[in-house]
Amino acid sequence: MARNTDNIERDIEAARDQLAATLDELSVRVDPKRLAENTKRSAVATLNEPAVKFSLIGVGVVVAILVARKIVS
Repeated sequence: MARNTDNIERDIEAARDQLAATLDELSVRVDPKRLAENTKRSAVATLNEPAVKFSLIGVGVVVAILVARKIVS
């Protein structure tokens, strides 16, 4: 069954619209500013988890004690 030119043109226009929408979505997803904000938000969320937070505090205390001992010695 042969397709007429009107159907083909409608299909092409629909494909163009879909491609334009996809490109718009990709441009939003790869925006450097948005990527940086998402990365920052993720890092802050990870650092605010109790296990990570208390581990970092513990490491900081150990480093402070070692530095203090080195200064006093």
